[in-house]
Amino acid sequence: MAKVMDRLLLFLYSLSIGIISILAILLLSGAIPYVLSIEDERVVWFTSLIIAGVLLLLSLRFFYISIRRNQTVQHSIDQRTEYGDIQISVDTIENLCLKAASRFRGMQDLKARVRVLDSGLDITIRAVVDGESSFPVLTSEVQKGVHDHVEEITGIPVSNVSVYIANVSQSPSFKSRVE
Repeated sequence: MAKVMDRLLLFLYSLSIGIISILAILLLSGAIPYVLSIEDERVVWFTSLIIAGVLLLLSLRFFYISIRRNQTVQHSIDQRTEYGDIQISVDTIENLCLKAASRFRGMQDLKARVRVLDSGLDITIRAVVDGESSFPVLTSEVQKGVHDHVEEITGIPVSNVSVYIANVSQSPSFKSRVE
């Protein structure tokens, strides 16, 4: 929700800066003539002060977002044993997933994505298949194989393994030549 709000604020901020820039260029170049009375000057001054204050607050918010550390991204998973700490990188777990999924015949162009949740690892496998095996059978075997392999090797519970079949590979057709 916060990301959506920040994106909306950034959009409004960019739009406001663009409109103010265009108005300033037009007013300073003389394309829009202006003559203000004393009362109009006060209204313009007060409105400009409010707009500048809002834009300053938005600028401070975006500055804070740009320098803060993103704490939701984990590059490793920490485990404590009786002998000390173990850190396993997310890349290592992704490679374990790819290794387990590549053992199944018909799986090609594999990609893995691992997210760390409170309930365990959420693994997504993306693959191109050869189209010669039943998709439900193949995907359930891959899910079980990846789940068991990652839990066995790392000791980290796996909460979900999703398999996304991106496409069916086109095998080149060979014509036999008889001489």
